[in-house]
Amino acid sequence: MAERLNVNPTRMELRNLKRRLATAVKGHKMLKDKSDEMVRRFVELAKENKRLRKEVEDELAGALRGFALARSCCEDYVIEEALAMPSKRIRVQADTQNIMSVTVPNMSIIREEEGEIFPYSFAQVTAQLDDSILTVTALAEKLVQLAQVEKACNMLAIEIEKNRRRVNALEYVMIPQTEETIRYITMKLDENERSATVRLMKVKNIIQDK
Repeated sequence: MAERLNVNPTRMELRNLKRRLATAVKGHKMLKDKSDEMVRRFVELAKENKRLRKEVEDELAGALRGFALARSCCEDYVIEEALAMPSKRIRVQADTQNIMSVTVPNMSIIREEEGEIFPYSFAQVTAQLDDSILTVTALAEKLVQLAQVEKACNMLAIEIEKNRRRVNALEYVMIPQTEETIRYITMKLDENERSATVRLMKVKNIIQDK
């Protein structure tokens, strides 16, 4: 049985508690619906995160194998010179978006077209290095997207946990306590009303006897 609130058993308090209970029940339903929707969006983002991570890891592993093969065929200083200077620039534009009242990052890559992808002579290095550079260049956008999705998942998970605690507090503490207090006050008022009726009947009988 839920604990009872420490209030005076009056009709005014009973009306206030009934209003509070109606508000709590309505708020509980809204928070529950919000929690269900956030979980649904979280599952979607988690699946997208898993897909992106697998693609990034597979492509990155291929690029690293290409770099390893290039290093095995060329001197280290040749590879270092070939990769010493950046050939193209990219900018990350950071913004925010709202997912179920949670502000999450929204990032996109802006590529600057100036410059060549390969800042070296093809005669100096192997084709594996070219393939690896192309792969890593294409991976930049997926890496930013993966970071964005992972951050959104983390932020949604935190908000889902906070919302779950609010729902549990209403469902298992506030609503049961309020209902128990309403039952107690109703019982007390009924008891007082019966006592008053009995007293009136006794007074009436005394008057009639006289």
